Amino acid sequence: MVQKHKPAGLPRLVIAATQSGSGKTTIVTGLLAALRAQGLVVQSFKVGPDYIDPGYHALASGRPAHNLDTWLTPAEIVPALFAAEAAGADLAVIEGVMGLYDGGRHGVSSTAAIAKLLDAPVLLVIDAKSMGASAAAIAQGFRDYDPQVQLKGVILNRLGSATHEAMIREAMAAIGIEVYGALHRDDALRMPERHLGLLPVQENEERQVVEKMGQAIGRQLDLAAIWMLAQAAAPLAISETAAVGVWKKRCRIGVARDEAFSFYYLTSLQVLERLGAELVPFSPLHDAELPAVDGLLLGGGFPEMFAAQLAANTGMRAAIRQQAEAGMPIYAECGGYMYLLAELQDFAGQCYPMAGVFSGRAVMTRKLQMVGYVTAEQKCDTILGEKGMTLKGHEFHFSLEQENGKLARPFAFTKLRNGQVYAAGQQRGQALGSYLHLHFAGCPAAAASFVRQCERWQAR
Repeated sequence: MVQKHKPAGLPRLVIAATQSGSGKTTIVTGLLAALRAQGLVVQSFKVGPDYIDPGYHALASGRPAHNLDTWLTPAEIVPALFAAEAAGADLAVIEGVMGLYDGGRHGVSSTAAIAKLLDAPVLLVIDAKSMGASAAAIAQGFRDYDPQVQLKGVILNRLGSATHEAMIREAMAAIGIEVYGALHRDDALRMPERHLGLLPVQENEERQVVEKMGQAIGRQLDLAAIWMLAQAAAPLAISETAAVGVWKKRCRIGVARDEAFSFYYLTSLQVLERLGAELVPFSPLHDAELPAVDGLLLGGGFPEMFAAQLAANTGMRAAIRQQAEAGMPIYAECGGYMYLLAELQDFAGQCYPMAGVFSGRAVMTRKLQMVGYVTAEQKCDTILGEKGMTLKGHEFHFSLEQENGKLARPFAFTKLRNGQVYAAGQQRGQALGSYLHLHFAGCPAAAASFVRQCERWQAR
């Protein structure tokens, strides 16, 4: 049982792993549920641009989850964002991305980089399946690789027996690494997956699995020790930042939100609200018509899994196309962009008509086409700003865009990892779309431009 009290500063810790697939999302989700059951208010975070894991965090903690990313947002503002997003919580639990030291090129936005930026203690998840004392060697290597990372202990996962657990605990004790929990193999805690990773919360009806995770974590992790470790974090140093006031209402922006479109950063949307936009949710899947708005925002998601339903909603497709033809400001990212193309071809090769704002077809493939950080240079004026503006974002998609003829692309993307440059996106009037995902806290000028264009449309 944890002893709840209000310590100074912001208690926090990072749950990292040796590599992807080690089980950290399951462990973090269960830890959030277990701590919440103990009466603690827990704020969760996810390192990197992932949209899906935070949905499970929110289900377990009862609070919206947030992302921490030093590519999408400048590193110098991350501590202040972190503190603001964790306001009112007893502690913050941060789930890492991939392995502890993995990130973009040169380790940008790695879990280690975020842990150092937030001066947070780290627990390392080790998948101990088919491994004995070697787990201790791995832990020692991770601890010694960068002494500035506060690796305080480990969580052992996928143990086969009590003997297996005892063997590894003994090896960890010999090198002075504390074990904060040991989980035995349990396929009942496995989360459903699809091509982009976990099945989004919006589609997962097996929500009782989160409760099971909380119960399992509560039994097998030392919650009291984890709570004490979080409290031991030093006071968080936050640079002075100018207060951001809420502007008066300037416009209404429709935001596509349903099972097909759910990839949004909450803080990114809040930037639009602080600039004076009233955000109005609508569903391309279920609504027959658009709400009365002055602009549209269509985020990413899984339109390929709902292509038939999206195609069947002819009224919505026609309404969006008509507003685009009339000149309404429309911004679309990834899945939203795919929906605005003329057609979408699913994994089975079946083609479906989409909104037809842009030309071409999105074709689903079994191969990941792009994942990673990119820089996007605007090659012309758009609703996000003037020609020459540079934006930082990321791509993650299995689809290819088949174009009809040569298009004048509004963006030149540059991959962070290898420097490859390629033309991207489409623009039609004041409709703009591409595979780019943005975080408006990292590009406030683009957010301000979008809101301004919506305000001008309202005035017309």
